[in-house]
Amino acid sequence: MSNDILMYLLIGVGVLFAVIVIAYLIIRKKLQSSGVREIQKLRAGTEEKKFTKEIIYQKLYLVYRKLPFIKRYLLKIRRRLEIINIDDEYLTRNQASKILTNSILIIIPLTIIIIMMTHENLLLMIFLLVFEVFLADTIIGGMVDKIDNKLLRQQINFFSEIRHAYHEYNMVEEAIYQVAQDDEQPEMSRQAEKIYEVLISDDPEGELEKYYDVAPNSYLKEFAGVSYLTKEFGDRKVDGASLYLKNLNNITQEMQLEILKRDKLDYVFQSLSLISIVPILFMEPIKNWAISSFSFTTSFYNGKAGMIIQILILILTFVCYLLTRKLKDNGSVNLSTKNTENPWQAKLYKIKIVKKFVDLFIPKDGTKEYRKLQKDMKDAATKDKMEWIYINRILLCIVTFIVSILVIMYLHHIVIQNVYTDPTADYDVIGAMSDSDVKNAMEITESDNDYILHFRGDTTVTADDIALEMERGRINDDYEESSPDEITVAAERVLGKLQIVNSENMQWFEVLLSMVFAVIAYNGPIWMLKFQAKMRQLEMEDEVMQFQTIILMLMRIERVNVEIILEWLERYANIFKEPISKCVNNYESGPWEALEQLKEDVSYQEFIRIVESLQAAVEKIPIADAFDELDTERDYYQARRKESNERLISRKGMIGRAIGFAPMVTIFVGYLIIPLVFIGMTSMTTSMNGLAADY
Repeated sequence: MSNDILMYLLIGVGVLFAVIVIAYLIIRKKLQSSGVREIQKLRAGTEEKKFTKEIIYQKLYLVYRKLPFIKRYLLKIRRRLEIINIDDEYLTRNQASKILTNSILIIIPLTIIIIMMTHENLLLMIFLLVFEVFLADTIIGGMVDKIDNKLLRQQINFFSEIRHAYHEYNMVEEAIYQVAQDDEQPEMSRQAEKIYEVLISDDPEGELEKYYDVAPNSYLKEFAGVSYLTKEFGDRKVDGASLYLKNLNNITQEMQLEILKRDKLDYVFQSLSLISIVPILFMEPIKNWAISSFSFTTSFYNGKAGMIIQILILILTFVCYLLTRKLKDNGSVNLSTKNTENPWQAKLYKIKIVKKFVDLFIPKDGTKEYRKLQKDMKDAATKDKMEWIYINRILLCIVTFIVSILVIMYLHHIVIQNVYTDPTADYDVIGAMSDSDVKNAMEITESDNDYILHFRGDTTVTADDIALEMERGRINDDYEESSPDEITVAAERVLGKLQIVNSENMQWFEVLLSMVFAVIAYNGPIWMLKFQAKMRQLEMEDEVMQFQTIILMLMRIERVNVEIILEWLERYANIFKEPISKCVNNYESGPWEALEQLKEDVSYQEFIRIVESLQAAVEKIPIADAFDELDTERDYYQARRKESNERLISRKGMIGRAIGFAPMVTIFVGYLIIPLVFIGMTSMTTSMNGLAADY
């Protein structure tokens, strides 16, 4: 019995061993597969590198979300990246954190440099530190634009692959799905997957409208729209080629022109914003050099005149910086990072007292002023509401008035302070005073201060009164051994200083001047709208040529009519959006009349020609015949488009350079050369008169 049990045990052990060996071989074979090896590599990498860049950026993102001031910029970046990185929260957080971290790494050293260079000039330091807030927007915007431009370049490669996939499958949605599986272009793959989901949905037309609202650029809108029309109405052959592929080629050509345009604009404007800012960092070094090299300029740079010129240069720099940014960004297809749903102006306007106060300034609906402002807003394509603009105007007005009053009071304080602290001596034209000269000059200043403090506030005092006190020696004994002529000269000098101290008070005309500055600031947002509208006029020809490309894509598709074309033009319009929207709304009541009104609402002749062709297509001839010249003269329009872009960039570059270099020229000419020449000539004239009097 025991032998049988032993045998069974041996058999069981043998079977178990065999099972273990077989299981081991199977598991080993699976572990050697490429997929498992890849997982092991990923795992090993994760386990070894616990602090990769991606992990650090993810952790920094959580930190930034908790910081009040930083959180504003983080959300601003997210709004742009969420559109590009559809449904990819991890990548959106990673990119947002990376951009914000890089911006902080630039801003912090710049802040240290500003403090080191301007620590002796509190006003300049405060201005530059506040200015960094606007500079941060520029840095962040530039980094996000790079991602947007990267997506645009990926679209060109994507469309090229779509052509091959469409030849293979001959189905729009299948071609898009296959190309969307490419992991080498993740940003474009996500957009393609979204478009594929739209095309296969139960309500593709409704989903397409939703996608139009979140598409990163107009070219993806065009691609999605053309793909939908081809899927719904089918493809057809035009001149032996697929109409769908011809339309893809048209969109590709548009994107290539846009990429070239952006690259050239970036090249022209890449340094203009910095050029408009950087010169003000050298205001303090220029001032110190001028004072150390030409002592006669001390009273100017440390006085009221120098401070006024400095403030004017700071304001000019701020305005030039804003105009340069507006000039570069105008016409871009990039979406704004501004929160247009619930900005701080909307929150402020919800307060009842504020709302009642702001409503007092907003013009009544139907008035001439109301219509004029509405037109300016439409021409500038601003997304702000009228009440938001008036909140900006009122706050700018109030802040400017208060700041102007404070600055004027500060200027008075500087003048008085300089009287008490500046060395009293006749300066040489070139060079600085020696230490002994400075010591003697300061002794005279301290002596004069005693008399100024004694007579301060007395506007009836004369030089004789001061001379009498000097002779008596009751205030100080510095003039006990002085001659009458020396006392007379000293009394005249003290009287001059005393008159300066007594006159440095807030005057009525200075309050009036502050009101003028406040009125200028109140109109500032309106002038900015007008400037933006003026710059948008430069984009008018470019937009009309985009319309021609859209019509060229639609006119060969069956069942496309004038109303559909108008809806497409409205979707992609920027400058002409308002009149086209009005035409679309009035189309049902009469196509011809609506188009005739559209002709009256616009003045650009090239666009009027398009409207006239649409009118012909409404009643007389087919759409393809109405716009046949677009197809036959395609090469001419492409060459014209390139030339138009060249002219646009040239004009913008010329305006941008004039604006960008204005602060630099003003600083070196108005803050250095003119003061040196004027004060030097005045000092030489005074010296020559003195010599003539002595002889």
